[in-house]
Formats: sequence, structure tokens, C-alpha cells
Amino acid sequence: MSTQHLLIARQGPVETWTMNDPATRNALNDAMVSALLAACARASLDPALRVVVLTGAGGAFCAGGSLGSFANLIGQPLQDGQSDPLLGMNRGFGDLLHALSALPQLLVARVDGPAMGGGFGLVCCADHVIATERAVLGTPEVTLGLPPAQIAPFVWQRLGQSTARQCLLQGLSYTAAQALQVGLVHEVVEEDSDAAWQARLTRLKRAAPGAVASTKQLLRSLQGPVPDLRDAAAHAFAQGLRSTEAAQGLAAFARKQPAPWAISGKDKA
Repeated sequence: MSTQHLLIARQGPVETWTMNDPATRNALNDAMVSALLAACARASLDPALRVVVLTGAGGAFCAGGSLGSFANLIGQPLQDGQSDPLLGMNRGFGDLLHALSALPQLLVARVDGPAMGGGFGLVCCADHVIATERAVLGTPEVTLGLPPAQIAPFVWQRLGQSTARQCLLQGLSYTAAQALQVGLVHEVVEEDSDAAWQARLTRLKRAAPGAVASTKQLLRSLQGPVPDLRDAAAHAFAQGLRSTEAAQGLAAFARKQPAPWAISGKDKA
């Protein structure tokens, strides 16, 4: 059931899905996304499963998307007639966000350490979010010259238009306390001990599984489905990654320097 990139542990009606690539702070590479999609497909057909817990290994939740073998495409325009491999990669991540949101089970995110970019999007899919005090959640994409394309509709639905605009257009980061204040996180804990976690699971399991699934479906109908922008988002991301802005922004980030557009005329003097 588990894979190298995703560890799955079952305890009665509860499954814990642990993103397991500590060296990259559990970045979302193709293998990780594929494993999570397979877990979602299986869980959606499992009536005995009541709670899915999504977390990360090694003191991080998820550092965001991993470019992996596509790093050489940064800042490189697409040639005429060439099919863009970035489209399928980014569309797959969009499929994952939709699959997580559609799970009939309670989806709980346990966030420790960074939840950035795509990891922030995963958090926005959860029904209940528990963060440790050292958690940091952010959407830095625009500061790197990239659009937060696939996560945008999920952030918008979770935080509302005004806060989502601030978050996405300014590349904001939130402490756990700030995330609690804007409604991104539901509980902040100093230390998520086993005893406290088991007590929390006992409380969550008071909800009947059929009623939970039905209520989640009603809530989706009431609020309306998340806008399906997967294809448009994939094109926006691919175009952004191939732009000069992305090349400059990601290079500046690697050097731990400000991007060119963040430097004012006064700073240049």
C-alpha cells in the first residue's frame, strides 16, 4: 500500500498518508503526486475508511512543487509545434487537488514546518487543519515570477476573495497563529502529542461516515464546486515557467538575493 514517496498507515477506520521525501521537504514531484492520486482513488471506494490524515515526514509538511527533470525548461520559450511536457505535469497536480477535495471521508491535515506553494494548496483541500506553532504557510510563487495557478481556486474558496487576493498576489506567508486568524488553520498546538492526537481522533470519529459524506456533498453544492481551471492553470504555469521573469526570480531565490523587480530605483543607486 505504501510507496517510497508516500507512507500509508491504517489504524481501524483511520489512514495516515505521510509524504515522505525529507531531503526536499516533501516537495511534490511526479512520483509523489501519482502516489497521492492512487491513494485518493482507492479511498473514494472504501466505505470502511472514515478519516484520512495527510502529513509530511521530517519536520516539514510540503515545500511545494518540484520541477525535477523540468528545471532545464526554466526561461526557455516553447518551440513552434512542440508539445509542452509541463502541461501534463501541472495538470496532474490539479487533478490531485480536485481528488482530495472530493474525498467522502474527513480529510485532516497535520501541518508541521513549511507548507508552501503546492503544499499550501493541499492544506486548502482539508476539512480540518491542525498546525504546530512552528508551521509556516505561504504562497511565494509570484515573488519567483510564477503564477500560483492550480492552487488559486482552492485558496479563493478557502479564504474568500479578499484574503485570497492578498495572499496570492503578494506572495504572503503566515505563521500558525496568523493562519488561524484568517481561517486557513483550525487548531494550533504547541506539540501534537500522541495522547492529544488520539483524543482528537476520538472526537472526529463521533461523526457518522455516511452523514459526513452526504454533508460534504451538500456543502459542495451549497458553495458551488471549485472552478475547474485545470487546463487553463496548466497553460498559465507552463507559460510562466518558460518566461524571463521565472528565470530571473528562481535564480535570485537560489542566490538568496531579491529578484530584479523587487529592487527599487533608490536601491539600485
